[in-house]
Amino acid sequence: GSRTRGSEKVVKMGRPQKANKCYTNYSKTSKTPRRPFEKERLDNEMQLVGEFGLKNKREVWRVQLLLAKMRKNARDLLTLDEKSPKRIFEGAALLRRCARLGLLAEDKRELDYVLGIKVADILARRLQTLVFKQSLAKSLHHARVLIRQRHIRVGKQMVNIPSFAVRLDSEKHIDYSLTSPFGSGRPGRNKRKAAGGGGGDDAENDED
Repeated sequence: GSRTRGSEKVVKMGRPQKANKCYTNYSKTSKTPRRPFEKERLDNEMQLVGEFGLKNKREVWRVQLLLAKMRKNARDLLTLDEKSPKRIFEGAALLRRCARLGLLAEDKRELDYVLGIKVADILARRLQTLVFKQSLAKSLHHARVLIRQRHIRVGKQMVNIPSFAVRLDSEKHIDYSLTSPFGSGRPGRNKRKAAGGGGGDDAENDED
């Protein structure tokens, strides 16, 4: 420990103070790169941001951390014996999760193939990407706006999170929400205003 007296710094003798304990009940969702100015990595990240219409690079880092954890689990399970109960139970759960998200094909449900999953494969399963691919939006950025403004639903559930990971069986249920002007909801504020004004003009012209 130390304290300042005037312009001098006085160091107290004794045992070093322990660092304060961290009581947070959650873990990091993304991890910053170890080398911040690596050209090849920066180029790859910018390409992913542009290709999938991401808000910032943290969205890439979040997927990279998720993928790193999945790969680590797969590698740890591969070191175990094939008849190990842990490998059978946890391996099946990991493969089932990847298959449900559309990351693994039917004929590739093995732990070795989990190591081959790429960041782009996970980003392709985002709701934002699928809304654009299904022609519900004019561009990836338009898709993000529609989702954030609560125009999109998956099944009966309205979803306003662009990074929502869509399951294979839910993909065909992506549509405009029931309250959206693009769906079966009432027209938006500006359209109602224009229609009201237009209706008045037409009525006057008819009378003339």
